[in-house]
Amino acid sequence: MAAKKIGILTGGGDVPGLNAVIKRVALRSAELGWEAVGIRRGWEGLTHIDLRDPASRDRYLLPLTTPVVYAIDRIGGTFLKSSRTNPLKMKSVPPVLSGREFPQRESKGSNVYDVTKAVLENIETLGLDYLVAIGGDDTLSYAAELHRQGVAIMAVPKTMDNDVRNTEYCIGFSTAITRAMGAVERQETTVSSHERIGVFRVFGRDAGYTALYTAHVTSARCGIPEYKFNVEEMVKMLVDEKRRNPLNYSVAILSEGAAWEGYQVKSYGEPDAFGHRKKMSVAEDLGAQIKTLSGEDTVISDLTYELRSGSPDPVDRIVASTFAGMVMDTLEAGRHGFMTAIQNGCYALAEIPDPKLGPRKVDVATMYDTAQYRPTYNNKIGLPLFLIKA
Repeated sequence: MAAKKIGILTGGGDVPGLNAVIKRVALRSAELGWEAVGIRRGWEGLTHIDLRDPASRDRYLLPLTTPVVYAIDRIGGTFLKSSRTNPLKMKSVPPVLSGREFPQRESKGSNVYDVTKAVLENIETLGLDYLVAIGGDDTLSYAAELHRQGVAIMAVPKTMDNDVRNTEYCIGFSTAITRAMGAVERQETTVSSHERIGVFRVFGRDAGYTALYTAHVTSARCGIPEYKFNVEEMVKMLVDEKRRNPLNYSVAILSEGAAWEGYQVKSYGEPDAFGHRKKMSVAEDLGAQIKTLSGEDTVISDLTYELRSGSPDPVDRIVASTFAGMVMDTLEAGRHGFMTAIQNGCYALAEIPDPKLGPRKVDVATMYDTAQYRPTYNNKIGLPLFLIKA
């Protein structure tokens, strides 16, 4: 094949493992004689860049040569920086595009701009033959739009929530569970010392995978967005478990979007570019319920950002570097328009998810014990480690 130019970007929240993808795409490109360039700050790099301005180019473009990427897989976060920019719903036209006309539409009470035309122009001007987008359901929703617009794109799923459709696994999930398990086990020494009930909040706005798997490895009760539990029953279980425990404590893990019957998760702040507002702490509210219903004291801990910090664990390093290899295998074969995935426990190429379908949910019937408010441990023979559906 003739030499190609590949752009790569990361969007949304950072997770451990992103840099391993960036490194492997860049190194494989060098082996093929192709050029790899990093688009910095996610989709903002293709909406705000002024290609005539050297300072703007330096802010948003980074040549991904071998010396630049050689050691980046050893650290967490994203080497290319990130943002929550959505070119389909810009609250205002970026300064570099001032004076140009773009389609507008109403979204949540205000007008937003679709600057996709400018994104396509920048891709063409940069001479990008291919674009690799690494992100969760929000970032990849725009990747799906560019695919519809004819851009030769590949998508790589990443999110601690593990809720991207068409794949059983997303980069960052294993490290998130590893971090959560360690944090819970460390803080159990304090919960035990003071003979309280520990309530831990983890990520999971729409899906309960992070809470469910954390509960699995810590033998805890859990609440997930897919099932509203009965708060009196949950409190009774936690109190009974505490009294049965020789160390006189118990633990509950809650997704940030978890709720009980009659309770609505509260949000605050301005919505981001994808319409999401920050969630108030459901752990604090459950702690208040525990005190009211049982008189027991609690230790409340918010683990959310703790889970995405630090370097990736072995599973995320393996999956990230393998996903990168799959991307390059596909592009070298002259194909594109796919998302790397794991399906039925095997590496696969999948369709880039349709954003209209929303995030992937926990299959309550096979994964969550609705009588005990904890993961299902039984009847797993024949099922993959990570489930898409029953």
